[in-house]
Amino acid sequence: MSFTYPRYPSPPIPDRRAVPVVVVGGGLVGLTLALDLARQGVPVRLIDDDDTVSVGSRAICFSKRTLEIYDRLGLGEKFLEKGITWNRGKVFFRKQLIYEFDLLPESGHHYPAFVNLQQYYAEAWLVEACAAAGVELYWRHRLTGLDAREDGVRLSVSAPEGDYDLEGEWVLACDGARSQVRECLGLGFTGKVFNDRFLIADVEMEADFPTERWFWFDPPFHPGQSVLLHRQADNVWRIDFQLGPDADPEEERKPERVIPRIRAMLGARPFRLEWVSVYTFRCRRLERFRHGRVIFAGDAAHQVSPFGARGGNGGVQDADNLAWKLAALLRGEASSTLLDTYDAERIPAADENILHSTRSTDFISPKGEAMRAFRDATLLLAARHPFARRLVNSGRLSTPAILEESPLNDPAASPWPGCPPLGAPAIDAPLTARSGQRVWLLDALQSGFTLLAQGPLPEGEREALGRAGITAVTIGPEGELRDEAGLFAARYGRVPGYLFFRPDQHLAGAYTRYDRAHLLALKRWILAGGRLSAPAPARAAAEVSP
Repeated sequence: MSFTYPRYPSPPIPDRRAVPVVVVGGGLVGLTLALDLARQGVPVRLIDDDDTVSVGSRAICFSKRTLEIYDRLGLGEKFLEKGITWNRGKVFFRKQLIYEFDLLPESGHHYPAFVNLQQYYAEAWLVEACAAAGVELYWRHRLTGLDAREDGVRLSVSAPEGDYDLEGEWVLACDGARSQVRECLGLGFTGKVFNDRFLIADVEMEADFPTERWFWFDPPFHPGQSVLLHRQADNVWRIDFQLGPDADPEEERKPERVIPRIRAMLGARPFRLEWVSVYTFRCRRLERFRHGRVIFAGDAAHQVSPFGARGGNGGVQDADNLAWKLAALLRGEASSTLLDTYDAERIPAADENILHSTRSTDFISPKGEAMRAFRDATLLLAARHPFARRLVNSGRLSTPAILEESPLNDPAASPWPGCPPLGAPAIDAPLTARSGQRVWLLDALQSGFTLLAQGPLPEGEREALGRAGITAVTIGPEGELRDEAGLFAARYGRVPGYLFFRPDQHLAGAYTRYDRAHLLALKRWILAGGRLSAPAPARAAAEVSP
């Protein structure tokens, strides 16, 4: 194993000054949120009761959308360099290969469908980036109490040097499935906890298996159950064994129980056991994610089964959604109603993940013989008939939320055929700069509110938009960027239109005519909370046409 767990110093008790944002929890989501806020100029203090990164590989499958978010935060290339890139997977039933799939069959994307990487690498990089961005990192500072008021939050904290109180204008609860913030507020989950237990075993070994996701239903080496195999960095392989509802978690963690299971699967191949954990499926969430000045993200807000890679990716997308809104509020540009759209957007996204996770659990662990017979028949049909493959669910893999019902989408927009739906995250595409250098579309969407114009803008309009905080980027033969490969047109529709993106790169408006007055009104409307605060801006009577 090439990774050495760092030990971060425990700083002395901080001064009593109030800080704008306190992040509770230094895991993947808390660090991502702290970094995003700090890069937008927001002072952040992060407290965590541990002094190192997550032990064990944990969340290993980083989806394309999550990688794009980390690219915006300056870490994307690290994932590509260190991680294991994959797009393909295989599904087996007993001894038979049922079918294969490709999650990103088309070219012309900066990032692949997934990169597999142990969570501890991601967290270590995030800690370094947070420190460089000025985040105040307080390790071994444990939350013991919380008093949420209308004008702020008082936190009681226990540290190695003693106990103290901390004042924060906003508290972001990213402290995981056993959230102390959630306990302090007396909040419970709605949803289900499934009885089945699963074993994670990380093994280090030399293997010539292709870099693919392999999933077995009822394999001969683990009859009656399921098994998942993934490759990670450093020749580490993740193996998930279904154990059944009666398994004893403490017993199943013991090497004398784990090693024979792995040996039955791998045969005589040498390996070293690196990390073991036992878990159950949980598909549940808080009723609301925002509670006044306290906002929940990641596992503190919602939980799903590990199959499908929806937990970590969903949490990173929570952070992506929340950071720009809170930063705008703290800069005095937005109203607090904008923060209510976090619930309006991320609760449906969590519900979608919970739905897919519940369905995969039901398929992997059928309840009763009739459901098992249906599942097995579906698998046999899938070997010969493509229609049945859509019914097979070995953990539908994470996809980004399309915020179609978002209160921030412009009702006056007029998307054309081939245009992505409003609320969709931007789809990347290769473009060519005037210098001849190849660039990526998402690189042009990293400066807050952005208008993509598929053609020239009227004279002086770029400057007028810039003064209002909207970056204009033109794409076309005479524009800053050229679509020489034709993939931008293929992914956004072959119409010379105008696409308006939010700071988190989600599409908020699409128009076939240019109307500066409407765009400026739309930005103000979004920052006020969109449909949650006021009627949508009407289209201006006088339009400026190119």
